[in-house]
Amino acid sequence: MLSSPRVPTGVSVHPNFPTMTTMLQRAATLAMVLSAATATAPRARAQSAGEAVLQRMHDAYAGKWYHTLRFVQKTTQHRPDGTAVIGTWYESLRHTGAGVELRIDIGAPANGNGILYTADSSWRFRGGKLLAASADGNEFLPLIEGVYVQPVARTMADLAGAHIDFSRVSHAMWEGKPATVIGAASPSDSTLPQLWVDDERNVLVRMIILAGPNGPPLDVHLGDYVPVGQGWLATKVVLLAGGQPRQVEEYADWRVDGELPAELFSRTAWIPAQHWANR
Repeated sequence: MLSSPRVPTGVSVHPNFPTMTTMLQRAATLAMVLSAATATAPRARAQSAGEAVLQRMHDAYAGKWYHTLRFVQKTTQHRPDGTAVIGTWYESLRHTGAGVELRIDIGAPANGNGILYTADSSWRFRGGKLLAASADGNEFLPLIEGVYVQPVARTMADLAGAHIDFSRVSHAMWEGKPATVIGAASPSDSTLPQLWVDDERNVLVRMIILAGPNGPPLDVHLGDYVPVGQGWLATKVVLLAGGQPRQVEEYADWRVDGELPAELFSRTAWIPAQHWANR
């Protein structure tokens, strides 16, 4: 049992000089405080295997990826009767502190027909007027743009509606190159929502989306990647359902990090005073 040390005769002790007992008591108190602080301090959350892949994508291009993109899109839509409809769309994309926004002009911008997308919402216009707004976002935006320019936690939140199991990761080959599959324990399972990420370039090459309770999953292939700025752009996108093409998108005349007026992304008015496609 510890006790305070003996004080030599003739030596005075300052009243504030701590004895050994006092020092031990203070040390014990400090240990209790530190232990309590450690117990209550928030611990860093461990990333899931799939989230770690998104982190890898982000880190590969941090500070390098473009923040605006525009291009002309040849759109071929395949109808159930076997006929195809071909149109020209004009697309404008930007990332702000609030997230990614995509404007799609369906046909000539002067006609006023199109859609404005964010990751979780959409606004549809006809004849320059707002036709409808809904909580029906675009799952591609966090993966082709957001993941590279915003915190991964934000990208995970943006993808919540896609119902992807980020604890499941497997590996496969895609067009002769290794890829990581997020959302499926086996790459042969095409029934679950999932993402395929090219391991070398850290870009999305495939995405399977659940289209609805009755329809087959939508299988999206992103290819013909070209380097743009310090990032990449898939210049051909094929959407399949039941193994049959539903829509084929081919991009041309792309430009990154150019100026895109804020009025292009208005939620209330569609026909801007200036549109890059009219120049």
